[in-house]
Amino acid sequence: MPLITSLGLFIYALVPTFSPDFAYIGLAVGTVVFSIAAGLCECLLSPTVAAIPSDDPGRDMSMLHSLYAWGVVAVVVISTLFLTVFGSENWMYLTVFWALAPVFAFILFSIAPMPELNIVHENSADTAKKKNFALALCFFCIFFGSAAENAMTNWISGFMENALGIPKSFCDIAGIALFAVLLGIVRTVYAKYGKNIYSVLLFGMMGAVGCYLVAALSANPIVSTVACVLTGVCTSMLWPGTLIFMEEVIKNPGVTAYALLAAGGDFGASVAPQMLGVVVDTVAETEWARTLGVSLSLSGEQIGMKVGMLTAAIFPIIGTILLLFMGRYFKKRIFTKKSV
Repeated sequence: MPLITSLGLFIYALVPTFSPDFAYIGLAVGTVVFSIAAGLCECLLSPTVAAIPSDDPGRDMSMLHSLYAWGVVAVVVISTLFLTVFGSENWMYLTVFWALAPVFAFILFSIAPMPELNIVHENSADTAKKKNFALALCFFCIFFGSAAENAMTNWISGFMENALGIPKSFCDIAGIALFAVLLGIVRTVYAKYGKNIYSVLLFGMMGAVGCYLVAALSANPIVSTVACVLTGVCTSMLWPGTLIFMEEVIKNPGVTAYALLAAGGDFGASVAPQMLGVVVDTVAETEWARTLGVSLSLSGEQIGMKVGMLTAAIFPIIGTILLLFMGRYFKKRIFTKKSV
């Protein structure tokens, strides 16, 4: 996986040298290559960590996902500083630097002892049916949780810059990086002290609803910015928390279950930002947005951004409703590990 990731990034870096006239095709090929590695990573890392003997595998899962957040912080800060100092025209050298990082991951994986993955097949048709329904609930839970998280992570910088009038360099650091810092802090704290994952999921989803509504409706740029950043706190456990919850209510979920939930998370991460972008572009071009913008001293694009953020709130709203249903469905199982 790390070597495929590195290959994809190197393809990115070599585009200006070997295919400047077909830059889009080169970038698309690079994206496909390292996306394959990303998909394998999400499907295989979680069950590998879950298979390691541990007194509290849920906390291990939270720690694993906290490293993603700290990685985002490192990428944003280092990349922003590099492009500020050396200029965006030298982006390919930055890409070469990041392409070397997975090589070290490859070395670490090569020397790390890997646990055996226990694959258990259900014999009871009734048990398998309950397990499949439980997996379906977890699939949609991680979909809406990922959508709530990634709609903001993908748009927080653009929203702060265009809708709130904040400089881009500040948006990247105070927006994406700070969002990721809070994401990492909460996941790390849960890894150390966390318990009662269902309540964490429910209150996180409800908090995300509030953050999206405040970010979209507040006329105060500072309040909107704080709401955007605090979304990182609320959504921090929605992806890893769903995996932890799945482990608590499903006996021996297996690698396939982790792959299914990884697909659900990736689907949410793809659909939500894309939908938000479509809403922004569509609304910004309407006469209604321009008229409303004049009355509020905002541009049509700013109105589109706010409407897009308001629309994205539908994901944590549905997620909250789903979690309430899951709470009732698993009411006799939530605090009993390996119950289905």
